[in-house]
Amino acid sequence: MTLLHLFDLDGTLMYGSAAPVEISRQLGLSAEIAELERAFGAQMMGPHQFSVAAHALWADLTPAHVRAAFDGAPWLTGIQDVWREIRERGDYCAVISLSPSFFVEMLLEWGAHAAHGSVFPEVPFTRPVEEAGILTPEGKVRVADRLCAEFGVSRSDCVAYGDSGTDVMLFEAVPVSVAVNARPFLAERATHVYEGRDLREAYQLVGLRRPGVDAS
Repeated sequence: MTLLHLFDLDGTLMYGSAAPVEISRQLGLSAEIAELERAFGAQMMGPHQFSVAAHALWADLTPAHVRAAFDGAPWLTGIQDVWREIRERGDYCAVISLSPSFFVEMLLEWGAHAAHGSVFPEVPFTRPVEEAGILTPEGKVRVADRLCAEFGVSRSDCVAYGDSGTDVMLFEAVPVSVAVNARPFLAERATHVYEGRDLREAYQLVGLRRPGVDAS
């Protein structure tokens, strides 16, 4: 049975941080993005409102800023090792994140089969953000379904890794889930719970177990 491993990015692959935070740090706008993050976390704004506000905040963003943000982010250890092992086993790995596509897609360099984020215009910005391209928690499930069709698997063959409320719907849609440095309410809904900074350890919680198959 072939598995599809679905990884969130912010707070999951990245320890204690998020792509918008790391991007804003490069522009000296940490306080401003922190305010937006607080509003989003308190559900005072939705994904589209957050994206529009971040887009405006990043008016001076360049590709060099994006690369520096990616290279300097607090990534978990072992991401490329895990994805290499997934590939060697004949399984698939993908990233689905509400963060900007221009950042998320850089993870293709590390071996992900697919990487989907909220669709932002190319950097530097000359166009606005379009609401239709911004991912939502429900949108994560729709992307997962498209990936299942692309890779010839079903939801029952998926493992989801996440950390926050934006991952709840995906956790509910698949049989195996791993809460990585997660909020308590998500951890309570997960098959496995991991606290730490090494993705290899989180991945090992799933082990050789296939969804719906007794590991013994």
